[in-house]
Amino acid sequence: MSQMMTALQPLHLALLGIWGLLIAASLLVWALARSRPDKDYSELVQRTQSWWGMIAIFTAAFLLSRTLSIIVFALVSFLALKEYFSMIPTRRADRRVLFWAYLAIPVQYYWVADGWYGMFAVFIPVYMFLFLPFAMLLSQQTDGFLKAVGTLNWGLMLCVFAISHAAFLLVLPLPGAAEDGASGAGLLLFLVFLTQFNDVAQYTWGKLFGRHKIVPVVSPKKTWEGFLGGLATTTLLAVLVAPLVTPFGPLHAAIAGALIAAAGFIGDVTVSAVKRDLGVKDTGALIPGHGGIMDRIDSLTFTAPLFFHFTRYFYT
Repeated sequence: MSQMMTALQPLHLALLGIWGLLIAASLLVWALARSRPDKDYSELVQRTQSWWGMIAIFTAAFLLSRTLSIIVFALVSFLALKEYFSMIPTRRADRRVLFWAYLAIPVQYYWVADGWYGMFAVFIPVYMFLFLPFAMLLSQQTDGFLKAVGTLNWGLMLCVFAISHAAFLLVLPLPGAAEDGASGAGLLLFLVFLTQFNDVAQYTWGKLFGRHKIVPVVSPKKTWEGFLGGLATTTLLAVLVAPLVTPFGPLHAAIAGALIAAAGFIGDVTVSAVKRDLGVKDTGALIPGHGGIMDRIDSLTFTAPLFFHFTRYFYT
């Protein structure tokens, strides 16, 4: 028991650090609202309140059980896919096929819980990608068939397959890892924290020093100054945090931090391109101040698979 508690202490310290940052941010927002009552900070207040709820759910899932954590990610995939299907135009003939897409979620996360990497890796990009077109052609409606297949498969890839890589970190077998899964939980915390921190860092650096836009048509607020500032800050933080919750040495921690920063940016602008194509500002309104679930996990859809395979290649 004492060995288990010793193994969990770094993870607890990391979680306490996140709560400390949230408390500090909340106090800063409160002070801003009090000192400048003429300015509207309602969106910032909403965002902070939403973070309290999201971090509370995340912490509870981490500390209670690994199975609960996997269920939480399955729920996130379901809500994200639901938002995606509510945005995209679908043919009347394809609406029955959506049932099979939703059914893929519990099956995919069953492979995660079971730790069966082989089926986890091929179930959606092979079995579902081959089965769904067949299910769609049974309606015998060929107009728009290719576009419908691509749209449906892309939704599964983005909302389910990509996000399930974050959950699989919990069961990833690491040499010398404790049987209680503390190392996997640490890797997941490292990924999610740095992904979200990178979003904030790039936004802050861009706000302060942004001059040169990267993709102005897709995301006008994204600048090279914001991207490079976020990249440097996230990489530095990765090196500082890695000894607490990961098996990474300084070099691998720096590479992982840079990978998360770059992939997070690409995920963000990719989902922005999807929203611009559909003519929507947010993917939903589930999270006050943030928009929808996909607005919150857009970066994670790219960082999770890349970070997972980076870790798996070097440490399993």
